[in-house]
Amino acid sequence: MARQRFRHAIPPRKEPKGRAAVAAQLCRNCGRRGWSVTLRRMKHLCLAGLVAATAFLAAGQDQTLNLEDLVQSAQQWARTNLDEDALRVLQRADETKVKQLLAQLQKEFHGEYVVDLAVLKDTVKAVIPLLESYEETLPYAVWLKARLDYLEVADQLRLLIPPPKAEPGKPPKPMPNPRAEMEREIWIKKLAERPWPKAAKPYVARLKPIFAAEKVPPELVWVAEVESSFDPRARSPEGAAGLFQLMAPTAKRYRLRVRPFDQRLKPEDSARAAAKYLSDLHRQFKDWRLALAAYNAGEGTVQKLLARHKARTFDAIATHLPAETQMFVPKVEATVLRREGRKLSQLPAPSG
Repeated sequence: MARQRFRHAIPPRKEPKGRAAVAAQLCRNCGRRGWSVTLRRMKHLCLAGLVAATAFLAAGQDQTLNLEDLVQSAQQWARTNLDEDALRVLQRADETKVKQLLAQLQKEFHGEYVVDLAVLKDTVKAVIPLLESYEETLPYAVWLKARLDYLEVADQLRLLIPPPKAEPGKPPKPMPNPRAEMEREIWIKKLAERPWPKAAKPYVARLKPIFAAEKVPPELVWVAEVESSFDPRARSPEGAAGLFQLMAPTAKRYRLRVRPFDQRLKPEDSARAAAKYLSDLHRQFKDWRLALAAYNAGEGTVQKLLARHKARTFDAIATHLPAETQMFVPKVEATVLRREGRKLSQLPAPSG
């Protein structure tokens, strides 16, 4: 039997409005351009349409824009750091636009303002099922799913933080970042009833002894829940991989190979390297919050901010850290509290 064409496979439904209409229009445009292609091909094309809309969604624009303009904008944001397998499977879908979505997300995570993440929430939720449809792009879907909490909390903060006062004749100021204490309270409430991730059960008992052997509090094994939801397949657009999302240079520093086989994907090897890294970071910064901030943003970023602001604590520099790091540290803290009943301040320094 002949395959149904995509435009006949979807029943009529209520038309979306606002930003959602932009993505919907792009999918319709994709359908008109691909009448003779299969459903599999159309899924790729509509993914490309959603991705091309992302830059405009992030900018808060609602107007209808033609596909060519969106493609040109997507190409300006394109990155070249997806692995070759993912690129091959997405070639026909214009992988540049897929890379653009992931690069835009990474750009916002590295940005200064937490609330800027909120506008990406609906787009990411729409794209994840499509990335999950293919083995080669599944690692990026795993990475995105582990970060949906950031987008949801950013949306919550957007409603809680009073907007800055408008000044006549001047462009609007960006929304200020939340205080570290405010974020901690929100994350504790968000995770208060969350059960263990199903994927955590086979790993926690196996990996805690590895942390203990490295003289690091075994409670910090829960960093893996925040980084990857305990799914070792997770891979970021920048190339971090595995349960603990280690970058290649960090992995090599702790004697992990990334080629021909990537040892970051082996839970025990990844846990051992992560524990050693956290131990070294605590010895450098003498504080678990600062160590976790450096784990996420890099030692150099944290050290420069401490020097610039003549500070000694995480709270003193929190609002100046990259947006993801502002979320990452209190989320780890709330996760450890939820899973182990202990605060970061109660965890001992590495011994030995």
